[in-house]
Amino acid sequence: MSSTLRIIQLNVRKRGEVHESLIVPPPLDPPAPPLQTRRSANMPRIQHVFTDDDEETHAAAILRETRRRKVRDVFARDWQSYRAHAWLQDDLNPVSGTGKDQFSGWAATLVDALDTLWIMGLRAEFDEAVDAVGRIDFGASTHGRVNMFETTIRYLGGLLAAHDLSGRPVLLAKAVELGDLLLAGFNTPDGLPVDFIAFERAKTGEGLAIEQWVVAASPGTLSLEMTRLSQVTGDRRYHEAVTRVMRLFDAQQMKTRLPGLWPMWVSMAQKDVSARDEFTLGGNGDSLFEYLPKMHALLGADEDMYAGMTRRFMKTAEDALFFRPMVPDQADILVSAAARVSPEGAVTRGTESEHLACFIGGTFALAGRLLQMPAAVETGGRLARGCAYAYGAFASGMMPERFDMVPCPTKAACAWDEALWADKARRGAGPTAWKGELPRGFTTAKDPRYRITGDAALQDTAWAMFEAVANGTAAAFGHGSVKDVTVPQGELVREDYMESFWLAETLKYFYLVFSPPNVISLDEFVLNTEAHPLRMPS
Repeated sequence: MSSTLRIIQLNVRKRGEVHESLIVPPPLDPPAPPLQTRRSANMPRIQHVFTDDDEETHAAAILRETRRRKVRDVFARDWQSYRAHAWLQDDLNPVSGTGKDQFSGWAATLVDALDTLWIMGLRAEFDEAVDAVGRIDFGASTHGRVNMFETTIRYLGGLLAAHDLSGRPVLLAKAVELGDLLLAGFNTPDGLPVDFIAFERAKTGEGLAIEQWVVAASPGTLSLEMTRLSQVTGDRRYHEAVTRVMRLFDAQQMKTRLPGLWPMWVSMAQKDVSARDEFTLGGNGDSLFEYLPKMHALLGADEDMYAGMTRRFMKTAEDALFFRPMVPDQADILVSAAARVSPEGAVTRGTESEHLACFIGGTFALAGRLLQMPAAVETGGRLARGCAYAYGAFASGMMPERFDMVPCPTKAACAWDEALWADKARRGAGPTAWKGELPRGFTTAKDPRYRITGDAALQDTAWAMFEAVANGTAAAFGHGSVKDVTVPQGELVREDYMESFWLAETLKYFYLVFSPPNVISLDEFVLNTEAHPLRMPS
């Protein structure tokens, strides 16, 4: 008997009946609304309606398909490199050609890339990977702690998406095993999740020690995957666990120091998601906000909580975090910064933005369509163009982790002031973290923008990005982050680590930009923060 099965037996006497020693929180009151099997008749169309007016010329179709094939070729080479040098390990080291485990040793890259294999039509590779998934033992971990956030977005999201696409029963069976393990992370007095599951304590059904303060994205980015698991199994426990968490965020949204936004740090231990003073849509907060409109869509647009949270956060973010930067060509762009609020209520917005905040353009565009807010779609476009501008501003054609800009006085255009820029540059404007990670947030912005607006020019922007990134991060055995994006392509130094999201997310989004609109339609799927497509109600 595998150790995974032993965990399941500790947790569940029979399917749907939880062992008393495992789940101690009180029942959710009131219970979560019934999960809908059909979407609301009022849910608007998300994707652009591609008509005869949008029909490609023969030359344009050949160009698009050539680009799509080149993205697929990069993926296929890196997949074969992972298979040859790091098979069943979490990640590939692309410089040394070795593997390593840092996400519990459950073959993170393999699980993360399952749906990409299917979408790209690599069926033999998909079949081999599915066979390997069946042998993963979620009852044994290479680490003493299991990261709730990473396990949910990479593993659970990957399994559910691959099952939604292929219908392979083993993928759902493994998702249920993992979902039951993740439920142990809610085994706290108030039913609010830990950041890390103490693995051995979870095995015995003991209660877990909950951390005092965690980044907001961690507990705020569990809802899509756990809800989808409830939808496909009919087991409400997963959805109810995350509903308890999101009701806490909902209840305190307008009680924070910057009402409408939640701070970067929150406390599940104290049931406090409002007290702290730092606010950002970048790292540590990003996917909490990303999931709000996506949960509205996954639930069939048949509820009010996520729609309300989405509208409120968007208004505050636009008022308090977004600014138009001063640039030589007066480009109509926006970037998202962070803010701090004093005990007296004074808001100080910074001038630094970061790569991880680039998701927000796609989120505004998606929410704008879902909630019928056309101005939000346009704001999303300005934010996406801001990130594209940052890519083009550096010799490598890639964007740094973080960068500083000079704000215009308002969101209207302002003239370029060379003296002001020079003074700001002496005090730190420009890149503030030189490293270039394998990109994830900006490709997330580009694909929805093209699918939502039908603007074919976005494909050219995406192609320029792809060429810069694919060439600039290429190493002997794959692709890795670079240490300094301010140098030309020929001088870039690669790091010896290929994130699993390179295959799961980055290359998938590039591939979808150059695919026909019916391939993973935004009217059929909602994509999690790792780009795993989860099927919406019909």
